[in-house]
Amino acid sequence: MSSAPLSFGLLTIFMVLLSYSSFSHGLLQPRRISHGLSEGSKYLTRDELWFNQTLDHYSPSDHRQFRQRYYEYLDHLRVPDGPIFLMICGEGPCNGIPNDYISVLAKKFEAGVVSLEHRYYGKSSPFNSLATENLKYLSSKQALNDLAAFRQYYQDSLNIKFNRSSSVENPWFFFGASYSGALSAWFRLKFPHLTCGSLASSAVVRAVYEFPEFDQQIGESAGPECKDALQETNKLVELRLKVNNKAVKALFNATELNVDADFLYLIADAQVMAIQYGNPDKLCVPLVEANKNGGDLVEAYAKYVRDFCMGVFGLSSKSYSRKHLLDTAVSSESSDRLWWFQVCTEVAYFQVAPANSSIRSHQINTKYHLDLCKSLFGKGVYPEVDATNLYYGSDRIAGTKIIFTNGSQDPWRHASKQTSSPDLPSYIVTCHNCGHGSDLRGCPQSLMVIEGDSKNCSSPDAVNKVRQHIVEHIDLWLSECRGGIRSSM
Repeated sequence: MSSAPLSFGLLTIFMVLLSYSSFSHGLLQPRRISHGLSEGSKYLTRDELWFNQTLDHYSPSDHRQFRQRYYEYLDHLRVPDGPIFLMICGEGPCNGIPNDYISVLAKKFEAGVVSLEHRYYGKSSPFNSLATENLKYLSSKQALNDLAAFRQYYQDSLNIKFNRSSSVENPWFFFGASYSGALSAWFRLKFPHLTCGSLASSAVVRAVYEFPEFDQQIGESAGPECKDALQETNKLVELRLKVNNKAVKALFNATELNVDADFLYLIADAQVMAIQYGNPDKLCVPLVEANKNGGDLVEAYAKYVRDFCMGVFGLSSKSYSRKHLLDTAVSSESSDRLWWFQVCTEVAYFQVAPANSSIRSHQINTKYHLDLCKSLFGKGVYPEVDATNLYYGSDRIAGTKIIFTNGSQDPWRHASKQTSSPDLPSYIVTCHNCGHGSDLRGCPQSLMVIEGDSKNCSSPDAVNKVRQHIVEHIDLWLSECRGGIRSSM
């Protein structure tokens, strides 16, 4: 969950990576990184389908609907009674069903795969304007009801297609990563009769008002030498901003960021990107070398940002621009504003600088986040973190048959559920480059490669061991679900 699961921007990137959203996923950020997937990316399908979704699931008198985009891939489905795997899209455009590890699972279990775009994101916008008053229906609660309504619609369509009774149901299993991982867990919690189980990968189920653990994990994952270099780099950047503001921002291709704190948030997110997505050496090797040899740390870091974050991952300073975030027009770049709204109303995940040993600027504090929320959406918007955790249970979620997985290097794992129990098994994928969603995407992650091969993880056995646990749980829970279906027919 960077706002998604890098910081908020990085969450977005993950969602694009996962295509459940946009890549940040996300898990979670209020900072998202917008980018389109390359045409060379591999999908099971990119053929768009549509259905009419209810706008407000909580109003008995409001019958308005909007068109919601979804995808289906049935090549592996055992007709007519094979399982249906629903991949939940998160906080970004859903551009298709990616050919990642879920496709391996679908083939193994002879399952069909469907994926629903999150309301407001991508092409599933209910309104032509994203003014604050039109965002009142953008919430995790409404999104969960969207999933329930879609599941019923799609099951009915399968029964018609296979000429079966409307009382017959396929066994369903839900998947998600980052913010959509939280949705996967929350769906099983709130609608246990509609899914046999859920995989909640890097699932940010604990809304967090102040989240210094995020920055602390980045420092720990980077290692002592790299952490020292990052701390020194951050000090130098802040000093140079005071001396020659425009020149420093130009070095990072970020001259449009007039607010220094917004620029410093970009700087912080850029270091998160390498750690969160399993590319620590891209960041740490040149910085540690520069630090040892008396090189210019700011120059070395700026080169990493330009070449890797912007050149490979598509990080853009525009995502941090107030002008951009205030834009209420619906476009392919609207996800930044939309995710900030969810951050500013429900989950916060304010990635504040820790009091001691911080590797991000202390200007990135709670006041910074609250002021940004107010400037984007008005005075009445505030993150109801306690209410969110009360409703879903936070990391003490009381559901059953939910698999939680997290990467050992991922800062978002501190907003997930890391304790395990028989009904709620939790696994940590431990390796040098195991980040956000490593069980589904492998490592390191790249916008250019969608498939979830584990061979490039520093410890493939660690990933494969967790994947084997996932297979075992899905197998057991689907068999139990089929037994229940048979006995109820």
